[in-house]
Amino acid sequence: MEEKINSGFVALIGRPNVGKSTLMNQIIGQKIAITSKKPQTTRNKIQTVYTCEKGQIVFLDTPGIHKAKNRLGEYMVHVAEKTLKEVDLIMWLVEPDTFIGAGERHIAEQLADVQVPVILVINKTDTVKQEEVLTFIDTYRKIYDFDEIIPASALKGYNVDTIIEQILKYLPQGPMYYDEDTVTDQPMRQIVAELIREKSLHALDEEVPHGIAVTIEKMKERSRGNIVDIEATIICEKESHKGIIIGKKGSMLKKIGMNARYEIEQQLEKKVNLQLWVKVRKDWRDSELLMKNYGYRDEK
Repeated sequence: MEEKINSGFVALIGRPNVGKSTLMNQIIGQKIAITSKKPQTTRNKIQTVYTCEKGQIVFLDTPGIHKAKNRLGEYMVHVAEKTLKEVDLIMWLVEPDTFIGAGERHIAEQLADVQVPVILVINKTDTVKQEEVLTFIDTYRKIYDFDEIIPASALKGYNVDTIIEQILKYLPQGPMYYDEDTVTDQPMRQIVAELIREKSLHALDEEVPHGIAVTIEKMKERSRGNIVDIEATIICEKESHKGIIIGKKGSMLKKIGMNARYEIEQQLEKKVNLQLWVKVRKDWRDSELLMKNYGYRDEK
């Protein structure tokens, strides 16, 4: 008879930019979720799998819960809130602070109806004095009855082992949902598109990134199997943005392409020939049809 292990689904929630994707990548030990200093980086629910001898954790890295400003924002919030109803445990990431703003209070309200354990992770504790951490714990304890509160640093890897231990402790006994060598259920084309979007976010000015999407037009391995040809399009909302993305004599697009190609080659463990194009699709974030075309499908 197959031995049962502690296994289950964990929603990773928090306001945009608190370090959810960084924590995910730290736990898995390789890059799955894209990271950027700009908020709203994670747009789709990313399923990442962590397997060890003691059990298996399937993480759903939800888009940040926030007040939506357009259809894309509404889609992201819907995905995040729907995820809370489908999991065995919720892990809420916050920054170390004694001020609890409207964003955090909104999340606490969303959690009022959940029936599963909630673990609070106070991230980025490497940026504050250690004696202040107890004050932050005390502040958050007042807004919700957490099952555990763990101070950590996703960037430095501090207390990540403790987070894994505590999650496994609360997960039910059950089967392994994925093979032990699986790290994500995302198709490789989507990972490649996300890596190109990440490199664009890193390289571009503040006003452009929220309005970009990436589509993969072609991804084909050559017959000898040593090179993968990829053609991708960066979609933006304005002609002026197109100019910024391309840059002087194509310099910005070249930089994005070079940085993205390096990361994609690490993922595929093959040489990559990457060609990038830029297209304008005005106000695509308010078009349900275009959002679906760019991979943001709302499964009700």
